[in-house]
Amino acid sequence: MEVGILAYGGYIPQSRLQRSEIAKAHSWFNPGLNGLAKGERSMANWDEDSITMAVEAARDCLIGYDRDAISAVYLASTSFPFEDRQNAGIVADALSLKSNLQTMDFSSSRRAGSAGLSLALQVAQGGGDPILFTTAEKRETRAASPLELTSGDGAAAFLVGQGKVIAKLVGSHTESVDFVDHFRGHGVDYDYTWEERWVRDEGYLKIVPTAISALLEKTGTDPAAITTFCFPVAAKRVAGMIAAKVGIPDASVADNLQANCGETGTAHSMVMLAHALDDAKPGDKILVASFGQGSDALLFEVTEEINNLPPRMGISGSLKRRHAETNYNKFLAFHNLVNLERGIRAETDKKTGLTTLYRNKNMVQRMIGGECSQCGTAQFPKSNMCVNENCGAVGTQEDYPFADRIARVNSFTADRLTYSPDPPAYYGMIQFEEGGRLMSDFTDIAPDAEIEVGMSMRMMFRVKDYDDKRGFRRYFWKATPVDAPKSASNKGE
Repeated sequence: MEVGILAYGGYIPQSRLQRSEIAKAHSWFNPGLNGLAKGERSMANWDEDSITMAVEAARDCLIGYDRDAISAVYLASTSFPFEDRQNAGIVADALSLKSNLQTMDFSSSRRAGSAGLSLALQVAQGGGDPILFTTAEKRETRAASPLELTSGDGAAAFLVGQGKVIAKLVGSHTESVDFVDHFRGHGVDYDYTWEERWVRDEGYLKIVPTAISALLEKTGTDPAAITTFCFPVAAKRVAGMIAAKVGIPDASVADNLQANCGETGTAHSMVMLAHALDDAKPGDKILVASFGQGSDALLFEVTEEINNLPPRMGISGSLKRRHAETNYNKFLAFHNLVNLERGIRAETDKKTGLTTLYRNKNMVQRMIGGECSQCGTAQFPKSNMCVNENCGAVGTQEDYPFADRIARVNSFTADRLTYSPDPPAYYGMIQFEEGGRLMSDFTDIAPDAEIEVGMSMRMMFRVKDYDDKRGFRRYFWKATPVDAPKSASNKGE
């Protein structure tokens, strides 16, 4: 049976920081930043990280698929929230997946995204149930650095396995070369980067073409037949130079998303692959290459099954979910790049009782509530007694998932007295359409947005709060205005 991609998904945070605002703040010190001041970069909210973004990309990927059939969850990132706690396990928990699966983290290289997908595909060749591969990045960048302007936050996810694949794997090849273009040592916050021309001439233009040429020769593929070439580099013309060197048509070079997203680090080769699949047609050949202490090259051929894929946001739809952010100081605060006076209300100890967290993790991380087996009333949280005043049955509660259900606003408040990293704190009572209600925090409320009673909301997995004293963060589900789950392409319509 053919091995390849069964489904895909993507996620880009809705806030897009205007690069002109970054350059305006720092050009007095480094006028060269004005050359990078065009366009915008994606900016994660204060309650987003690589785990929450991976969850959103995975939810998009798994539309229409049986989650119980997944055999493994892989997560790739160089900005994991936890150094000693399995981050992929939190993703699996948030997706309410079964416990008898494999979870694995991939890190330590910008190439971890493509390497993780390549390994997932190799495992899938041995048969078994599908593997969910996710990759996400929220890199910390030093203020006034070029990376601050060219980077972005985002995630992609792929369900890989055998069967009715939307893109079959034609072949792959890896070159492992300890070429250090940048690095980040243990306990260091920011990447240290080397001279751009050296990286281009000795790295990109020598290592990547070697990997691509080996792949094309191995698979007997004419480079002129490549429909889309995805290479994650922010520098202009580098992808085109690589394409020309191996014979790939210049028209096949994919948009690197610098204008409206930025380079999402480890995730970017996969973000570009997901973006290419948004508009792919049967017969298209998509070549994706990466760079980071070597290079991975993977070749896919799109099949007729892509026309049967259920509609999803994808990268194209996620890019349309956009708010233009012009407050650079907010970016600095969200990334702890400024020592902000947060006030007395922010001084509460956020210590998490790990025993309590574990005992309630179905409610907290999976958002599992209850449904009465006698009267059918849904409620959150789950309790021993039915909340229906006409029922009141005891011991009849069965697990009932709320995370993917639509709710409507019953009441709401914009509170500037309660501490919030992004004031005002929005919260309110939401009523789920199938039953059940919850007093919920709201997130991703743009400054010009209008919250109204009755408006539709969906749940998103986010950071609830940070325990900076102990380096722990708690997650929970928050409500956000509904966006249409349809990509910019016309597939599935």
